[in-house]
Amino acid sequence: MVKPNPFTIVESTSLALIFCNKFTTAFSNSSSMDSFPRSLNPNKHLREQFVSNLPGSSMLEVSALLNNVALLMLLRHTFCSQTVNDACRSLKSYLASVALDYVFIVLPTLLIFTVLAKWVYICMIGLLFLLIFFTAVKRTYSLPYMEGPNASRASISSYRVVTMFITCLCILAVDFRIYPREYAKTETYGTSLMDLGVGSFVLMNAVTSRQARKIKSSMSWWKAAFKSTTPLLLLGFARLASTLSLDYQVHVGEYGVNWNFFFTLAGVSILTSILNVPAEYSGILGSVILVGYQSWLTNGLNVYLLSNERGTDVISRNKEGIFSLFGYWGMYLVGVQVSYYLFFENHTTKQRSKHETRIRICLLTIMFWILTLLIDRYVERISRRMCNLAYVTWVVAQNLQVLALRLLADNIIGRKTLCLERAFDRNLLASFLVANLLTGLSF
Repeated sequence: MVKPNPFTIVESTSLALIFCNKFTTAFSNSSSMDSFPRSLNPNKHLREQFVSNLPGSSMLEVSALLNNVALLMLLRHTFCSQTVNDACRSLKSYLASVALDYVFIVLPTLLIFTVLAKWVYICMIGLLFLLIFFTAVKRTYSLPYMEGPNASRASISSYRVVTMFITCLCILAVDFRIYPREYAKTETYGTSLMDLGVGSFVLMNAVTSRQARKIKSSMSWWKAAFKSTTPLLLLGFARLASTLSLDYQVHVGEYGVNWNFFFTLAGVSILTSILNVPAEYSGILGSVILVGYQSWLTNGLNVYLLSNERGTDVISRNKEGIFSLFGYWGMYLVGVQVSYYLFFENHTTKQRSKHETRIRICLLTIMFWILTLLIDRYVERISRRMCNLAYVTWVVAQNLQVLALRLLADNIIGRKTLCLERAFDRNLLASFLVANLLTGLSF
């Protein structure tokens, strides 16, 4: 029997991108003919300008926005008198619980991200005082809280829900004028709320990966790579085909002409499968990749990636997406070791206490924030477009901050889980896809 070539996945992806490159070139050339039908999106150029050349906001403001959502989640927990299992026993109680989740979490978050954007710091301080007040009144510190693997699993799930909830809300709101332009993705350098999106997805996958949990797969590495990347590649090509057929606006400076978010996730998965490193050493390899990539950037690659000039080859047309893979791959490897260090180290012999985990995550959060400020000031400013070293440390710092806040509030949350949390946690990818499809309503 002939063994399959393990590099078939990479080769097929490259061939498919070459085909898409030729197709889009022919498509753009034929659009100049008088016999070609009118565009399905006559406002395409205006819509592209609406999300282009944006400077972003400050790191402090982005951090405050994330803290607001986390505090709203915790406030909702203080009013939650039943577990999700109790709420699901009848349709009436479930709908009532979902309605409360909407009133306490979704609606306030939407207001803070839009009409209350100028008062984001005041909102954060107000929510913090409300949380302290209701916690003192209800004496929720006396509630039992989980220890061991269930506690870690609940904290990670809540962090994933916050990340996905913010991502979906921003995807749906960014095409509307009520959404502040400083929260949309930056053009070259800078930080914004939406700049965290793809980086948080990569880091979230690393935190919950089999590699971080030291779970060995019975399949060979190329079979595992094929299984994990095939859905992402299919989604990537489906998105590419839909944007071309509908003539939907695409900001080329974000990933390139043919590249998109799903291809980035697939590329990281392929690279990780090819070079499988134990979790306790993956951070070292990730750091080497990130430092080497940053050196390449500062020696002239950043000028090439930020320029508007593009050739006709696949790499030039998709230079942002292809070269930023080095940054996202390094981020993933660092996230694997961080997750292993916080939650899964020595899990076979003893369970680390929640107090020790809290200390570790707080120290790591402070460390990555210091690194971010130093690299952003003395090496190169944060750039999501290139996924440089400063961007990686910033994404890790922001995500660890959300996770630390969730761990520190375990005494408030206790054993309760919200219906909104459970729904998002069980349907992360589906929620993201639905949010992307619903953006077509503004088309």
